[in-house]
Amino acid sequence: MEPSRRRMTRDMLLLIVTMAWLVTGDEGGIKQEERLFNLGKLEMFVDKLPHIPTLHGYHFVNGFLKPKSLHIGMFFKKWKFHRDLPATPVFAYGTSKRSATVPGPTIEAVYGVDTYVTWRNHLPLHHILPWDPTISPAIPKHGGIPTVVHLHGGIHEPTSDGNADSWFTAGFKETGSKWTKKTTHYVNKQQPGNMWYHDHAAGLTRVNLLAGLLGSYILRHSSVESPLRLPTGREFDRSLVIFDRSFRKDGSIYMNATGNNPTIHPQWQPEYFGDAIIVNGKAWPRLTVRRRKYRFRITNASNARFFRFFFSNGLDFVVVGSDSAYLAKPVSTKSVLLAPSEIVDVVVDFSKSTSKTAILANNAPYPYPSGDPVTEENSKVMKFIINNKSEVDTSIIPYKLIEYPPAHVSTSTRTRYIAMFEYVSSIDEPTHLYINGLPYNAPVTETPKIGTSEVWEVINLTEDNHPLHIHLGLFKVLEQTALVKSEEFIECMTKRNDAVKCEISKYARGNKTAVTVHERGWKNVFKMMPGHVTKILVRFSYIHSNESYSFDATQEPGYVYHCHILDHEDNMMMRPFAMVL
Repeated sequence: MEPSRRRMTRDMLLLIVTMAWLVTGDEGGIKQEERLFNLGKLEMFVDKLPHIPTLHGYHFVNGFLKPKSLHIGMFFKKWKFHRDLPATPVFAYGTSKRSATVPGPTIEAVYGVDTYVTWRNHLPLHHILPWDPTISPAIPKHGGIPTVVHLHGGIHEPTSDGNADSWFTAGFKETGSKWTKKTTHYVNKQQPGNMWYHDHAAGLTRVNLLAGLLGSYILRHSSVESPLRLPTGREFDRSLVIFDRSFRKDGSIYMNATGNNPTIHPQWQPEYFGDAIIVNGKAWPRLTVRRRKYRFRITNASNARFFRFFFSNGLDFVVVGSDSAYLAKPVSTKSVLLAPSEIVDVVVDFSKSTSKTAILANNAPYPYPSGDPVTEENSKVMKFIINNKSEVDTSIIPYKLIEYPPAHVSTSTRTRYIAMFEYVSSIDEPTHLYINGLPYNAPVTETPKIGTSEVWEVINLTEDNHPLHIHLGLFKVLEQTALVKSEEFIECMTKRNDAVKCEISKYARGNKTAVTVHERGWKNVFKMMPGHVTKILVRFSYIHSNESYSFDATQEPGYVYHCHILDHEDNMMMRPFAMVL
C-alpha cells in the first residue's frame, strides 16, 4: 500500500516549531526545544531496577480469602527518574501522596475473590502538560483534571470498565455524562494473567498517562498455576513496566506544545515519542541476577512507541503468556515486538548466558513500521548483571501451559468489517482518525450477543500500524492479508464507507503474513498492519469455561474498542459497542 502522506520527521517538526516561535514568539516553540535535557549526559544503568510496591486485592479472614476494598489516590508529586536528573513533577497512584509511585502499585488479585477499588482524584486544578481542547476532551465547568481508571484486560461490568465519559474530578465535584459510582468492582472470575490499569478520560488519556497514571494488575489462580512450576517469588517473578519520556533541563516531562497542524489542533500531534526509556520508574536501570531462570511480565506502557526487544548477548525469551492469557505451550524466540499496551510474559534463563552482562535492547523504528531508526538513547532499555556463581533452580519451563477450550470460526454468529481511516490536512499531515468513518460519540453500531463469537475483519487503510484493543472480549488472530490495488479500494471506501459494497473480497487477496507463533493464543490487543486486512475471532464469554459472564454486561455505559496509540485514541479512533442478550 502506498503511503497517503509522509510522516513528519523530527527535523520537520523542529522546523514547524521554530517557524511558530518566529511568528508568535511563543515560549511553547523553540525556547522549549532549547530547554530540553541533553540525555547524552545521563549515564545509563546507574539506578537499580525498583521493586514496584504491591497491594493485595484480597485478605484472609479466619483462614479464608475474602474480598477487599482498596483506596487508591492520584497525587501530584515529584519523582526521580534518574540519579542525575532533577526531580520531575508527575501524577502518581498510591494509597497516600508519600507512597505514590510511577508506575503505581501492582495490584495482586486472586481468582474468584472480588476486589473493590475506590479511585480518588487528588490532582490540582491545572494539568502539568499541554492538552488540546479541540479534540473533544473532557472539560469540567469548574476546573480540575478529569480522570477515570480502566483495567486493561479486565472482564467486568460496564460500570467498572472506566468508560471515557465516566470521568470525575477531585473530590467527585464534577463527573462525566456516564459516571455512575465511586467504587469499582473487579469480579476476578476470568483466566489468570497480566493486566494493567491506566487513566481513560476522554481526550486526556495521552497526557494523563504521560504524567504517570498507570500501573500493573496480576490475577493469580494457584491451583492452575502452581503445577506449572514457573519462577516464583518477589525476586524471580518481576513486572517490568516500560515507557518512553523526554525531559526539560528542570526535570519536567517534555511534550511539544505545538501541533503538527496548529491552525486545526494547536497542540495535538499524531504520536508522542521520548528518548529516555523508563523501566519501573527509572531511566535505563540495572538489575543483578543469578544464573537461573527469571520470569518477567513486560508491559509496553508507552503512548505510541513500539519496542522490538532482544538481548545483546543473544539470550532467548521463552514466552509463556501474551496479554492477559497463558499460551498453550511455551514459545522460544530471540526477539519480541510489543505495541503500546501489549503485555508479554516471558521466562529468561540467565544460566545460559556466556557473558557477565546482558543489555535488553530495542530496534523498532518510530513511528512503527516506517519511521526513524532508533538512537543511542532509545535503543537501550536496561542492563542485567549476571552473577557468576551457579545456582540451584527448582523452577522449570513446562512442555505444556494452559490450553483453553477452542473457539472455531464455524461457531461465529456474524462477520463485521472494522475500517481504520486517517484524515489529513492540506499539508498532508493527520488531523483526526476514525473507525468505520465515525467519531467516538456517534451512536453505537456494534451490538454483539453475550456468549457468542464474531469474526471481525479489521481493514487498516492508513500507513501506521494500529494496536487495536477490545474491552471485555478476547480474540484470536486468524489471518493477515495484504490489500491489492489499495488506492482504488481506499478511494471507494472514502466515498462509500462500506467494505461489502466496495467489494472487499476483490482487494483482500494479497500476500499473507503468518501470525507470530507466540501471538496465536488469546489476546486483547493486536498490531493491525498497514494496508492489510486482519481477521480475528472475538469471544464474548469467559475463555477458560466458555460460560457467560457473572455480571450484567448489557448495562450502560457499555464498552469500547480503539487504537491504543493514545494520541490516536484521544482524537476519535475509538468506538463504543453494546452487549445484548
